Amino acid sequence: MEKIYPVCVIGGGAAGTMAVIRAVLNNDETLFFPGTAKHKKKSRAFWVSKVENMPAHLDFKKGIEEPNKLSLEWLNQSDFKEKLHWKKNQGVEKISKNSEGVFEITATDGQVYLSQYVVLCTGVMDVQPLINNSIQPILPYANVQLADYCLRCDGHHVLHKKVGVIGHDSSAMWVAIMLRERYDTQCMVVFTNGKNAQFDEETTKLQKLYGIQVIEEAITGIEGNAKLNSLTHLKLETENYIEVEYIFISLGMIVYNELAKSLGAELDSRGFVVTDNKGKTSIAGLYVAGDLRANAKKQIYTAWDHAVDSCDDINVLLRREKRLKLLGQ
Repeated sequence: MEKIYPVCVIGGGAAGTMAVIRAVLNNDETLFFPGTAKHKKKSRAFWVSKVENMPAHLDFKKGIEEPNKLSLEWLNQSDFKEKLHWKKNQGVEKISKNSEGVFEITATDGQVYLSQYVVLCTGVMDVQPLINNSIQPILPYANVQLADYCLRCDGHHVLHKKVGVIGHDSSAMWVAIMLRERYDTQCMVVFTNGKNAQFDEETTKLQKLYGIQVIEEAITGIEGNAKLNSLTHLKLETENYIEVEYIFISLGMIVYNELAKSLGAELDSRGFVVTDNKGKTSIAGLYVAGDLRANAKKQIYTAWDHAVDSCDDINVLLRREKRLKLLGQ
């Protein structure tokens, strides 16, 4: 605990990996907590098996995770390896600031570390639909190009198909409208899954214009075979079956902002952390990169850009501090 690391990166997804790469290649000593197995299972990256809107990510079985792993392993063998302090399979339980303005970071194994700057990359997770009070029925189909969440990443898979959107508010209807307009779907159905539809006037008008069906019955089953890349029907509580070939889920996100909240960082109305264009938060020394950042695209390339900006900004501050000491100021 006596050692103060210049940089600490928390989170091992796209943003966290890029933050580590950039900080270490900037020659800044970096403490890295990628998270435990439990943290990884709760992350978006863990569930994404293929990324088709990112160059060179097509052939990986785990489209986000494997390039991260390869990059970190290379870094750990590079000329800069002494700058990387990789706490494998460790996450962060809590974080605070001491009287000197230094971050005190308690790892999941109970050890406490000190860091001058922190880049928080804990991300988000998509809310899953409950079917018979369980998320298990959707999981075999999730993020394997049968049931997806991100229009930018996977919208192109619905071209000319019979598509269902699970959600009950205007955001869900906008997903249906955008997919209908962009990909000329055969048919489009919004399933509110037992909830009352809450669509505004604009989306209701477009729903009628495009003939988008709305079904408010609860979903009780999914028919198909994920291993054979097949989705055929959704079963409803009235025993009716509605034919669909693809599902988009629009139920919002779980924002992993607990560490930021514990420090008192400013959040927006949805719980994302408010930052400037470099990722600086309202807490001095705390930066945020990736999906956790407010008012930003939830994309891999955006996360990379966030991470580079934040770590370069930190490097400017660290070099300035050293320079001023050399100048006796």
